[in-house]
This record gives sequence, structure tokens and C-alpha cells, in this order.
Amino acid sequence: MSDTSTGRPAYGAGQVRKARYAVATVFAVHGAVAGSFASRVPWVADHASVSAGQLGLALAMPALGASLAMPLAGRITHVLGARAAQRMLLAGWTLSLVLPGLAPNLLTLCLALFVYGATSGMADVVMNASGVEVENLLDRSIMSGLHGMWSTGALLGSAGGTLAAHLDADGRLHFAVAAAVLTVVGLVACSWLLDIRAAVDEEPPPRFALPPRSALLIGAIGFCAVFAEGASLDWSAVYLRDVLGSSATLAAACTTGFTLTMALARFAGDPVVDRFGAVRSVRVSGALAALGGVLVVLAPHPAVAMTGFALLGLGIAVVVPLCFAAAGRSGPNPSQAIAGVATITYTSGLVAPGAIGALAEATSLVVSFALVTLLACGVAGFAGVLRAGDRERGAGPAGGSGPGPASGKGEQTGVSGASRASEHPAG
Repeated sequence: MSDTSTGRPAYGAGQVRKARYAVATVFAVHGAVAGSFASRVPWVADHASVSAGQLGLALAMPALGASLAMPLAGRITHVLGARAAQRMLLAGWTLSLVLPGLAPNLLTLCLALFVYGATSGMADVVMNASGVEVENLLDRSIMSGLHGMWSTGALLGSAGGTLAAHLDADGRLHFAVAAAVLTVVGLVACSWLLDIRAAVDEEPPPRFALPPRSALLIGAIGFCAVFAEGASLDWSAVYLRDVLGSSATLAAACTTGFTLTMALARFAGDPVVDRFGAVRSVRVSGALAALGGVLVVLAPHPAVAMTGFALLGLGIAVVVPLCFAAAGRSGPNPSQAIAGVATITYTSGLVAPGAIGALAEATSLVVSFALVTLLACGVAGFAGVLRAGDRERGAGPAGGSGPGPASGKGEQTGVSGASRASEHPAG
């Protein structure tokens, strides 16, 4: 059965409701893989016998792999349909978790993380596209909650890593068990996704969009936020262990605290932005992130640094979504502007791990996080460029609190084209 006005399948309310829960589960599974890996980065570094600078190079590989592979996701979906593509790509992502634990040296670790990132990026694109489709069918915003589910999954994954570190479990065993469980959960969830297929005459999406001028300043704020996110997610455990001499258990727990505050802020973000507007929300968020960075840099004790990382997570959680919303209203071509912002922010995810590692090698990790603090100050200081992201009162769909028509479609185009790695880069 199809909708005669669009020629597309007509889905029942029950199908759409199941699809919403399914795509939320997919987001959580994707985040759980990222959290599982991030919490055991110190173990991976020790197992591969790499220095801080070499680890920074290796941690740049996931973003590089994702940026090169993401355009393939659209073509895979075009051929297979959304459900089959998500099933294949999500399973590739969950199973790739075992690869870093098998790497005995820098070269193999870089190759493993390149594959890990490539599968992550492609699965990320398809799951965001599925989320946008469900949101359109529901006619109300759900994307913020879906990204909150990603953070929840990352929290659960990092909590599992904390337990594994506490038990002094071999990383290879931890990754194998996590990959097996998450693969099964992901495949079951994918069976409930909507099987969206491209029209016969539909062109595949473009491979790349150059950022227009209207997107540059907005993208710069997103760049700062994603840089801080990537640095904190990948380096917080290493910071506590190497700078403050904490145990492996406490170092892994720091990643858990960071992802927890990110998740809470994302679930609560929409009402806050509705009440105070994009500019004030980002200004306060940037100030919180900067305060967190100061605590990390000056921390005399692991507990202070953990508080700082938690504030960093709280402060940067809503910045990138608001950058996409502002880009959608910044010029005559919203889709191009959003794609440009996504390109800039994704580049940040590419350079952040390596930049932190290189600066740490030349100076120290404390200096590296002083740079993160400076970028957080930039988020607060230049929040005014997001004024276009403030929605008009009553613009949202009836009965909903999500973005209005002007922002909803445009914002989601940007998300589906190149989501976080950011978010974690992801996220």
C-alpha cells in the first residue's frame, strides 16, 4: 500500500512507533561501541606499546576512515534499501570493535582504527537518515532524543569498560564479548526499521559540498565544540592515568562521567533552548565547558579533573545541533550551508585526537587541555553568530516542542550527511 500523493509506502502508526524504538536502539548500540573502545584506550596503548604522540596519530584514523567511507553509505542504501544497509553496516561497526585489541604495534593499530572508523561513519549516516524519516512520519522532533540515546549507549559501553578495567580483564576478551552482544542487539533492532528505498529514478546524494561563506563562522563554533568533545572522549582516561596517577578503574570511570553529562544534557537540551534561545544557551554552555577545562588543567586531584570533564560534557552537548539549526537559516541554500557546517565539524573530529597527541608529545597533556579550554571560550564568545538558530515562538508542530518546519528539515539534512563523530565523531 502506498501514499497516492507521494508514491511512497504508507506506514501504519504501529509500524512507525516500532521503527522509532528500533532506531533509538540502533543509536544506543552505535554509542555503546564508541564508549566501550574509549574506556579501554589506555589498555590499547599499552598493548600496542605506543607513545602519546603515536597514540594521537592512531586515534586520528577513525575520523579519517569515516570521512573517506561516509559517501559510500548513500550508495549502499540506494542499492539495498535502508533496512538491509543498516543491518550490514551496523554489524560491521560492532564487529570492528575487536580489531584494536588485536593490534600489536602502531601500524596495525592505525589500520584497525581506520576500518573501525570507516564502518562507524557509514552506519552513522544510515541511522541518522532513518531517524529523520521516522521524525517526518511522526511530524514531531525526535532527533535530540535519538542523539541522547547515542550518549546513553556510550555511557553503558564505558561503564562496561570501567568494570572490565576494574577486573583487570584482557582488552581482547572485553572487546570480543561486547562486540558479540552488541551485534545481536543491533541485528534484532534492525528488523523493526522501516525498509525505505530510493525511487527508481532518484540520483545518489552528492559526495561533497563546499562550505558557503554563511557557514564558516557557524562551522567554526561547531569545530571548537567537536574538538573539545573528541579530546575529552579519547584522552580523558589517559589524562587521569598519566597526569594525575589514578588507577585504571578511575581513569575509565572518567570517560563514563563525561558521557553521562553529555547524555543528560542532550535529553534536556530542547526545552532549555526553547526557553532561552540558541545564543544564550550556547553562551552559557561554552562558559560551563571553559570552566570544566580550567578545572582539568589546574586539577590537583583526580576528582577535580573528573568534575572538569563532566562540565565539559555538559557544556558542549547541544552546541553542534544548534549550529546545524542556525546554518539552516543562514542563507538562500539551507542544505548547502548545513552540509558545509557538517564538513567543518567533521574535520575537527579528524584533527582533534592527533593534535592533542602531538601537542602532548611536544609539551604535555596539561598544555593540550589548555588549548581545549581556549576553544571552549571561543564557543561562548562567538555564540552570537548562532542568532539565526533562535526559532520563532509557535513555529513548532502542534503539540510538540521540536524544531519548526524551517529548522527541522534543514537541520536533519546536515545530521544525516555527516553526524559526530562528532557526536563522536559522535556522536
